[in-house]
Amino acid sequence: MTTTDAPPEQTGGLSLLRIMPGLIIAMLLAQLDNVVVGTAMPRIVGELGGLEHLSWVVTAYTLAATVSTPLYGKLGDLYGRKKLFLFAIVVFLAGSMLSGAAQSMLQLIVFRAIQGLGAGGLIVSVMAIIGELVPPRERGKLQGYFGSVMAVSMIGGPLLGGFVTDHFSWRWAFYINLPLGAVALILVVTTLHLPTKVNPHRIDYLGAALLTAGITAVVLVTTWGGTQYGWGSATIIGLGAFGVLALAAFCWVESRATEPMVPLRLFRDRNFSAIAGVTFVSGFAMFGAITFLPLFMQIVQGASATNSGVLLIPLMIGALVGSQGGGQMITRTGKYRPQLAVGSLLMVGGLLLLTMLDADTTKAMTVSYMVVLGLGIGLLMPVTIIVAQNSVEMKDMGVASSTSMFFRTIGGSFGVALAGAIFTSRLGIAGGGSARLDPATVQSLPAPARDAVATAVSHATQGVFMWSAIVAALSILLTLLVRTVPLRGMQGPAADAKPAEDLVSAG
Repeated sequence: MTTTDAPPEQTGGLSLLRIMPGLIIAMLLAQLDNVVVGTAMPRIVGELGGLEHLSWVVTAYTLAATVSTPLYGKLGDLYGRKKLFLFAIVVFLAGSMLSGAAQSMLQLIVFRAIQGLGAGGLIVSVMAIIGELVPPRERGKLQGYFGSVMAVSMIGGPLLGGFVTDHFSWRWAFYINLPLGAVALILVVTTLHLPTKVNPHRIDYLGAALLTAGITAVVLVTTWGGTQYGWGSATIIGLGAFGVLALAAFCWVESRATEPMVPLRLFRDRNFSAIAGVTFVSGFAMFGAITFLPLFMQIVQGASATNSGVLLIPLMIGALVGSQGGGQMITRTGKYRPQLAVGSLLMVGGLLLLTMLDADTTKAMTVSYMVVLGLGIGLLMPVTIIVAQNSVEMKDMGVASSTSMFFRTIGGSFGVALAGAIFTSRLGIAGGGSARLDPATVQSLPAPARDAVATAVSHATQGVFMWSAIVAALSILLTLLVRTVPLRGMQGPAADAKPAEDLVSAG
């Protein structure tokens, strides 16, 4: 079902220019946190101990954020976007403060879960607020800006985390969120004035519980599978079966609920369903590449391991350029199908180029391949959320935004899990016990042994990108299903020339 309703008129002299800083800071907080904290992990383990629970510092945050994302989307539709946004910021800041003060690994895991519950509402609230304030035609430029925030956070996060950890303490990897969050909180309170919603509603508690249980099981399978537990272990199989049953029960409940947490009717719209698949695939490709590219460059090409995140700069620059350029293009032309096609082709092409990585590949060639992949992912970033939002009524804006973010997150989880399984399997076949060697150890080996490990890692990495390219190719087929539906809110030459700021000024 595609609608043509316009966004609500804003009151109180609100302008997009005034509210954007608060939204950008909130988005930056959610995007930065995991990459900043990742740099501080060795110091955290050194002080708190609990190395065997290290993965849970990340898993607790990711799980809580993933589970809460759909809930924020629906509750924002029911209770009002601003209230939920402020609540998410407060919870995130509380979790950050508690995490910085943690005295044991168990405390840190619990506090990271609290932080994740807040993070789940930050990105989806920003996307839904933009969807409520700005017509889809003008939204492209803004979604490009937010895509750039993601790219900048991936580039700057490791550098910031390393600087803070080296010059202050690992605790400041969490405390640094407090002043930024306070600024975002003040800006949102003083500048964001959305229409007050009075929606009669019934909370779908059973649907929420089943969705939470199903997502939790799926995230744990993709996080633990092949690492803490073997893929064929009773734990992974049991979690997988439970997740499938819980999500099947969720779909059954949602089809009968008066106020479903995720209205299944949204998926009757061909554009919405197709773009959800594209979002899943792009998340799959992006997070798989981010995980294994630094490992290849460190072990095979001998790059420094101290700032491994910096090795992804070419990928993120490509994503930044693609996101900015793609968003501007949508705003100027109102057309999105060509961008979907070009973005998908570049994403698949970049992954295929990366399958050629080996011990003889120069760093310059590696950089060029990464830029192609980044451009493809960047072009897809703004258009996927715009098409999803343009396919629903205004009352479902939050659900559409949260569903889009949910599919990207789950796609990333599956991408990392499958990539890890393929990498470990191919490395085991080609390199025997070399799977346990870290970059520093590899560089200290005699030349023949080092070359053997480099060949094994190249073989494993090629397999990762080949299978990622096969999955990513599905996005090309999915884009063929997307129909050309005019973006809402822009009609006529005069409208085309009107800036976004004016479209959300006071009525």
